[in-house]
Formats: sequence, structure tokens, C-alpha cells
Amino acid sequence: MTRVWLDATEWACCGDPFSVGDDVDFVIDRWTPSAGFVRSLGAELSATVDAFEARHPEGPTDDRVRGRVTNVRIVVQESIDRFDLRRPGHGAPADAEMPAEGEPWPFSGRDLGNGFLIGTRPSRWVLVSEPVPGAVELVPSDTVPGERPESGEVVSDDDLDGPEPAEQRRRVRRGWLVDVDETDL
Repeated sequence: MTRVWLDATEWACCGDPFSVGDDVDFVIDRWTPSAGFVRSLGAELSATVDAFEARHPEGPTDDRVRGRVTNVRIVVQESIDRFDLRRPGHGAPADAEMPAEGEPWPFSGRDLGNGFLIGTRPSRWVLVSEPVPGAVELVPSDTVPGERPESGEVVSDDDLDGPEPAEQRRRVRRGWLVDVDETDL
């Protein structure tokens, strides 16, 4: 049995759904967890992972895990979302001028003529999301991508022009642990 990590951000764009009992062929990026992975998700969980799947490998690789899926768990981690004031070099170009206190960032865009403008006005705040180390839950699933265990309210853009929005705690899907029986081909 080989336990393979599938990263949620890579699978959000282009992973094909599969279920327990399906045959899979994963390209492997590496066989050991990175220091950042261990720091974020914890040493205990990291020690159970045998291989890390590469949805977008940077070069040719013969490292693969092929077999039948026997178990799937969604890895959900608690995250703290807070807001930092947008300032030059932090969410705004380094050469940007800070607007006066209480003033919005200037509109950047272009005039298309006939009264039509296209562009944006950035908010005063930049979202910073920090995973809570070790605050991880394994949710049984039969499929990838599977259920959506995320929670937490989304802050609207209208809330970002006034005083600092409140810090929020959310549950975020970080990835999947997929057990593959390589002898069952």
C-alpha cells in the first residue's frame, strides 16, 4: 500500500475525479515531505505520506504510483484569515503612493471613450491567510475531489474599504491522502 498526497491547489485546476476502487496512475514529484509541509500539517501526518503527486511536473519523470484506490481522506486544516493594510511593497507596487487616511486607493484603468472606463480600485486591505500548524482533520471520502468541508464567511469587497475587517477562522481543504494498492493491477 502506498499513501499519496494530492495537493488541493493543483487538483482544483485540472485533476480528474476518481473514486475508491478506480485504477489510478500518479506522477510522483518527490518521496519525502518538504520542511514546509511538515511545519504546516505536522510531523505525525507527514510521517504517513509515502509519495507526493505532481499535477504539473517540471520535467520528464518515471516516478509513478499505479494501482487501485483503496481509501481516500480529505485533509482539512484550520486557517486564520486576517487583513493587513495595503501599502507600497505589500499588496501595492513598491513605487505606489499611499492615499491619505480614510481615502481609497486611486482608480487605475483607462478611458475607453463615450463615458466608459475599465479598471479597478484596490481595497485598503490585503487578505493574509495563515494555516494553524497541526490543526488538521482527516475527513473520510469515497471520491476526489469529494465533499467540500470548508467553512467560514467570505468577506465582500464592500467590507474592505472601511475599518479593518475582523479576523476569521476557517476550515480549508489542503489536499487528499489516497491509499493505492499497487499490487492490484
